[in-house]
Parts: sequence; C-alpha cells; structure tokens
Amino acid sequence: MSFSSIPVLDLSLARSQDTKPAFLESLRDALLDVGFLYIKNTGIDDALIHDVVEQGKAFFDLPEEKKLEIQMKNVPSFLGYNKLGNEITALQTDWREQIDLSTPIPPQLYFPLYHNLLSPNQWPDPASLPSFRPTYETYITQMSALSIEFTSLISEALHLPYTAFDPFFDKNQQHKLKIVKYPDTASLPSTNKSQGVGPHKDSMLTSYLLQVPPHTGLQAQNLNGSWVDCPPLTLHPRRSNRSRTGKRSRVAFARVLRIAFSPPKLVSVRASVFRFSRA
Repeated sequence: MSFSSIPVLDLSLARSQDTKPAFLESLRDALLDVGFLYIKNTGIDDALIHDVVEQGKAFFDLPEEKKLEIQMKNVPSFLGYNKLGNEITALQTDWREQIDLSTPIPPQLYFPLYHNLLSPNQWPDPASLPSFRPTYETYITQMSALSIEFTSLISEALHLPYTAFDPFFDKNQQHKLKIVKYPDTASLPSTNKSQGVGPHKDSMLTSYLLQVPPHTGLQAQNLNGSWVDCPPLTLHPRRSNRSRTGKRSRVAFARVLRIAFSPPKLVSVRASVFRFSRA
C-alpha cells in the first residue's frame, strides 16, 4: 500500500515494557511500508536542541573567508565545509552549503586507506564561535546513544535479535553529522533553483533529521511515485538497512526542494537541516 503521510512514533513507548510491543509493531509497519518516520519524545534536551540550531545558524552567518578556512578539501577525511552549489545529485546542482562533522576519533595510521575517512574534524575558529564545538560534540554524543538504541529497536521490530546489527559496526564506531543551509531562492545565481538536494538514497544505516521550523521542502517518494511532504522531524532508514535485513525494510527516495512561499506562510526560505547518520 502506497503511503500519503509520514507515521509518527513516540520513542518513550519503547522504553516501557508495557507499551514496547505496540511500538515495535508500529515501527515494523513504518519500516516495511513507508521508509520514513517521525520520532518524538527522544529524550534529547530541548535546551541542547536550541543551542544546536542557534550555533548552526551562527556558522552560516560567518564571512565566507572564515568558512573557507575549514573547507572539506583541506583534509582526506571528507569532513569540513562545502560551499554553496558545490555538489551535484541526479545531474543537477544542489543549492545548499554545509559542514560535515564526525565522532571524535583519535588519529589513525591511515592504513588501510579507508581510515582516512575517520578523522580529523575541522572546527570553526573558536575566536569567532566559541560555543560551536562544545555544543556539537555534546549533540553528537547524545545522538550516538540514541541511534544505537534505535538500531536495536529496528532489529527487534524486524523479529531479529536486538544485537543483530552489532557485527556490522566497530566497537569505537563512527557517527557523522551534517549541518545544511538551503538559501533564499532569490539569492541563487541559477535559473534552476528548485533543487536543495536531488532524489537519492543514502548508504548509511539510519539518519535523524532535525529541521528548523517553519521551513519545509523535505519530501519522500511513495510507491506510486508521488512526493509526500515531510515537515520536521524525520528519521530516514537508509539503503544499507534494506540490504542487511534481507531487503525486508523499505527505503523511500528523498529530496529537498527550494520552494519560495507566499505570505502569510513564509516570504523567504532559509532552512537548515541537521542530519545525524549512523555509518
């Protein structure tokens, strides 16, 4: 059955033995039939969420030369800043700028070569943003714990042992975070301004998207090929989740549109998305 709305799950129900069975059944339905879902009552502190949003906005408000000090191309880890219009999805420009961060991991010997992807992080100049690094290190720590908990719930929802995914991860595993800004459409240099990021399926196990209200644009594609709006907050099961469960769980294509709204909804679209991924 093709979906027309995104299910909302209350994570607090999974933390009580009385309500956990019903939660797991709802999670199973969302995984098999939709591929996107909302979670609420995550346990992440509201004050921390507020600081994450404000520090993210402050980073994108820095002068361009300050952001370019930590360009992704400076290091082999693919962590750092990517400027507006620097990425392409489905053969079209993604109109977004972003900074990628990761779980702090000690320096590696960089052999095998994929260890290059583990570190280092690049942080904004603390003289410009003194609270940025401590805020995001705290957020990554709390979201890491949440993602590990939720991965176990996915296993149980699919009638697998709760440790079923553990062999796929290092003990000191990497979690990644992407902070994204989609700019006002009027400020873009191209006539093709509709794509924030094109239709895609990612390779991580799960992603947790913290969107900044009231901005919209995130969509998921149902089995009929129609795009369904996904206002904040969404967890997105990734493509690898499907392969690791014998292709039983579904993953919906996702995209982000750059949409200019008319009053009274929104005059300028300036949305940020904080995407946390379990690699």
